Amino acid sequence: MTERVDNFSPGPAVMPLSVLEQIQREMISLPGVGSSILEISHRSKAFLDILAEAEANLRRLLGIGANYKVLFLQGGSRLQFSMMPMNLLRDSGKTAEYVVSGSWGEKAAKEAAFEGEARVTWSGKATNYDRLPAWSEVPREANSAYVHITSNETIQGVQFATDPDAGDVPLICDASSDFLHRPVDIDRYGIFYACAQKNAGPSGVTIVVIREDLLDRVPKSVPSMLSYAAYAKENSMQNTPNTFGIYAFMLITRWLERDIGGLAKMLEVNRAKAKLVYDALDGSGGFYRGHAQKDCRSLMNVTFRLPSEEVEKRFVAEAAKENLCELKGHRSVGGIRASIYNAMPMDGAGRLAEFMGEFCRRNG
Repeated sequence: MTERVDNFSPGPAVMPLSVLEQIQREMISLPGVGSSILEISHRSKAFLDILAEAEANLRRLLGIGANYKVLFLQGGSRLQFSMMPMNLLRDSGKTAEYVVSGSWGEKAAKEAAFEGEARVTWSGKATNYDRLPAWSEVPREANSAYVHITSNETIQGVQFATDPDAGDVPLICDASSDFLHRPVDIDRYGIFYACAQKNAGPSGVTIVVIREDLLDRVPKSVPSMLSYAAYAKENSMQNTPNTFGIYAFMLITRWLERDIGGLAKMLEVNRAKAKLVYDALDGSGGFYRGHAQKDCRSLMNVTFRLPSEEVEKRFVAEAAKENLCELKGHRSVGGIRASIYNAMPMDGAGRLAEFMGEFCRRNG
């Protein structure tokens, strides 16, 4: 098949077509280099220029100040679930606080418990993670090691629309599934991290934005390959980084700046795309039932059920025939999940909304 489908995969996910085309053009040889990005040294000037641009672009997009380090790591958010408490909780004598709003927050809290006391201060598990707390609902201790949140839960489709204020306690955010989808008040965060394969490129790169003062808290017992301080000292090059992934990430940051016009514009586009799909859901007379409560709905992952599992299977099969692919929901929630990340074209969201309307009329 050479025709591109509308890919609603939760990740690895759709990438901008213009970026894929540039990667295709430059795959054999980077301009002026004579070798592929897959072949050049990570210590070469060509790659160091790519790394520098990737960081500079990200700093502009998120408004990252000089008091933060930007690290390009590997291992995905799953490694960060362990690495972050190793660096900030181990030997601290303090408690880490976790706001558990879905499956990924739950996994993060479990991993932290291996390094120290990790307290779940709020959990949405009782209602299968269909809502988020008001910040006033979350008990906090002034002397905590940190507070951890997940900005968007890919599986359940709930999302924080604004940046919480944790006061003087470092706020840690796993932004893996909504990274770069909107402007962020980065100064509210001690650490802001994300794996790339939702909004920022192929799998294999993890971006960590960390406030410099937190590097002083890293215990000497943390191995160098798991130490934020060591990576910061070596400019993300403790070992060979994912050169191709960082190159692709750099191209996506260019796309966000030059083609989209920045994160405020990206948010406008994302809201418009999500509205198309949610309007089809809400206008179905109850045929489609959203999982997330309306005030907590994600712009990135639209999760919903149909009248029966049999009808859901038919929905997925018929959608695939229309080149609307990867719509099956996660087994813990069931139903349908449409992931409409940054690179999903408006037309793709529109085609899904149109199909939802037609399917409802034929089966409702």
